[in-house]
Amino acid sequence: MKVSAVPYVAFKAMRRNRMRTVLTALGIVIGVAAVITMVGLGQGASSEVQEQVNRLGQNVVLVFPGSRQLGGVSIGGGSANTLTIEDAHAIRDEIPEVVAASPEVRSQRVVVYGNRNWFTRIYGQSHDYLQIRQWPIESGRMYNEEDVDRAALVAVVGQTIVDELFEGSDPIGETVRVRGLPLEIIGVLAPKGMSLMGSVQDDIFIVPYTTAFQRISGRSHAMVINVQVYDQESMTIAQEKITDLLRERHRLAPYQDDDFTVQTQEDVAEAATETSRIMTVLLASIAGVSLFVGGIGIMNVMLVSVTERTREVGLRLAVGAKSPDVLLQFLIEAVVLCLLGGIGGIILGVITTELIATYAGWPALFSTEAMIVAVGVSAAVGVFFGFYPAWKASRLDPIVALRTE
Repeated sequence: MKVSAVPYVAFKAMRRNRMRTVLTALGIVIGVAAVITMVGLGQGASSEVQEQVNRLGQNVVLVFPGSRQLGGVSIGGGSANTLTIEDAHAIRDEIPEVVAASPEVRSQRVVVYGNRNWFTRIYGQSHDYLQIRQWPIESGRMYNEEDVDRAALVAVVGQTIVDELFEGSDPIGETVRVRGLPLEIIGVLAPKGMSLMGSVQDDIFIVPYTTAFQRISGRSHAMVINVQVYDQESMTIAQEKITDLLRERHRLAPYQDDDFTVQTQEDVAEAATETSRIMTVLLASIAGVSLFVGGIGIMNVMLVSVTERTREVGLRLAVGAKSPDVLLQFLIEAVVLCLLGGIGGIILGVITTELIATYAGWPALFSTEAMIVAVGVSAAVGVFFGFYPAWKASRLDPIVALRTE
């Protein structure tokens, strides 16, 4: 039998048992669809995380008080009072690679306007904060360095504050109260949406850090120092210089651990995407089990097919077909089944991913490489699980096969 006729014979055999062919391929369809869906949602989540990190600003270094090891005890960054306003000024003034630095203090307070009030986050920041975060002003202005120096009673607010307290009307020039302290609204931030942790970034109330320290928070130490570096190439050296400077300012001996934590934007992105990456691999692995189970189903059906067509195989061998021809015929049947299942799985996976992304509000990102790999894996499954039935058919004795009822 000519090699070119083998695919035709294989397709003809599958057409004779259409329902069995469809049900056999269904396991591969579900497996491939599950893999495409999990990978698409996982890559979409990673892309969303990266976008959120980029919204933090470009070339940003974050300095947290406390370190992972302090005095032999693991306490984690951000859990100690070791950073001061002077540290932020020193980082800004003494490290050439640094463009701006903003000491940050946070508290949660009730903001009152007329007969309306809203519980929100109060951020004390320098006048450079919006530059560091690359957060544009939608209306009004950002307070300046003079406002910071005199602890001015001014504030810049997010869109959520405008909606909740002013019902969408222009708040510029209006006065609100925080703990009885009158603060004039001088600027409104452009909307930014959700943060990495799922909080609403627009629910924010920013005042000069001097005002926050002296009149609102009651704190004396910075909770974090936001630092902007000139360019990406300077990030590593700036991180090293910040570490050396703070160790010197905090009078730490060589044998003492840092009492602060310096993280780059890449560190934040990696930490934020690690969980989604692990979940994607785990879910894709579970989905891969469906492919394995589908492959076992194909092997089972092909074995049944060999048994049913024993006389046919014996006749082919008797009229001159070679064992490799029979092997190739059944192997092609298995591979075609898996390829059809793979293509159907890609289509189902894309549709499923789009539906989930639309109705659940999850990001999705399709990968051409993942689709190609899925089809390749489907073909490999056909070869792997179809080889034994095909080999068994090719080893049949023509005389015994022809006698089979």
